[in-house]
Amino acid sequence: MSRILHVTGLGCHYGRIQALDRVELEVHAGELVALVGANGAGKSTLLRCVSGVQPVSAGRIHYDGLDITRARPEVRVKTGICQVPEGRQVFGPMSVEDNLRLGAVTRRQDASVDADLADMYAMFPVLHDKRTLAAGTLSGGQQQMLAMSRALMGRPRLLLLDEPSMGLAPLLVREIFDVILRLRERGTTILLVEQNAHAALSIADRGYVMETGRIALHGSGRELLDKPDVQAAYLGM
Repeated sequence: MSRILHVTGLGCHYGRIQALDRVELEVHAGELVALVGANGAGKSTLLRCVSGVQPVSAGRIHYDGLDITRARPEVRVKTGICQVPEGRQVFGPMSVEDNLRLGAVTRRQDASVDADLADMYAMFPVLHDKRTLAAGTLSGGQQQMLAMSRALMGRPRLLLLDEPSMGLAPLLVREIFDVILRLRERGTTILLVEQNAHAALSIADRGYVMETGRIALHGSGRELLDKPDVQAAYLGM
């Protein structure tokens, strides 16, 4: 299995505050890798460093063998890194369909975009039903579906999911995780940041546990679920 993402010695600061400290992480093609930990552990910061919206202060990020540590975010998108940001961040005044088409802005606008649009509507029928409505009128769960679909319209080689279950009712959480599983089965490579550690590790090939800006543990999803310290700290067991 080829390595698509390799993070080495990564450091990141917000002013004088160190958010990431010598982080080491890798993701292989076709894997679903979960990144779990408490609030403020640095999970979302790490994702933002990979997508390029947060500058790093040390270390290297290699994607598909290329050093992208200093590459601009738009360059990373063109190479196939697409992020679903925390809090969804859909473009509220724009229609659902225009939000989706915006996800394909770096692609040639041909019949393949229409085919992918149909695929998104098949995956999330409610988006088809509401395709002409302003995205801001959707419920939180529907906006999460839209944010995920918008990222998928970019045909990502690496999909970054930042807290997809945040603020959603349990029924919607299950629906979102069912979609993540379907994407994994399609072969989409996913790096998933999630506070719901049990849900994330249950579907992950591998996982990393972050504590105060560092990787504290890593292993298969099953191994981490079975670790007593992970159970006590993150699973309420």
